[in-house]
Amino acid sequence: MCSMGFARSLGFALLPLAVCCIMANILLFFPGGEIQYVQQERLSRLIWFMMGIGGGGVLMFLPAGVFISLGKCTGCCWNESFMMCGSVMAALVGLGGSGYCFIISAMAILEGPQCFTALGWSYPFANEGGRYLMEKDTWSKCLQPVSIVEWNVTLMSILLGLSGLEFIICVLQVINGLVTAVCRPCCYKQDYTLNA
Repeated sequence: MCSMGFARSLGFALLPLAVCCIMANILLFFPGGEIQYVQQERLSRLIWFMMGIGGGGVLMFLPAGVFISLGKCTGCCWNESFMMCGSVMAALVGLGGSGYCFIISAMAILEGPQCFTALGWSYPFANEGGRYLMEKDTWSKCLQPVSIVEWNVTLMSILLGLSGLEFIICVLQVINGLVTAVCRPCCYKQDYTLNA
């Protein structure tokens, strides 16, 4: 039963992480709180992949829900094994979602934001391989949206961190579920008696 309690606590930990991923991704659509850039489609192309809304957000509600619901139907050791196998499957879905969010966020940070420069709308940091992150004086290349580099780097870093935590939580549940499903410690403690 403690493996189910551990899984439930992992599920409760996933919920706020998923909500924060959704909020961070939504904020990426409104640099500086302005809506004109989304209306003019002047956002970085990778933002439209919705990594925080889909991968790190909505998709994480499935494993969170499965983990939290563990232990609701108890009774026999085989139920526990089957439930833990189901939680491993849900954790694998979570690994896919958090991995997707992490990879797309990392790619977006390396590419840098789309912004208006002296040469027009472009990706001024796209071919630098992320060097612009260490050269803060180059951020002034972006004239509009105001502080777009700081906005994108901050929110993408938040998405990287949150999806990394989600990934770790799902890996922990895969290990927990496999150990519980394979070992089934409760089965070895059962007393088999015949009642006449």
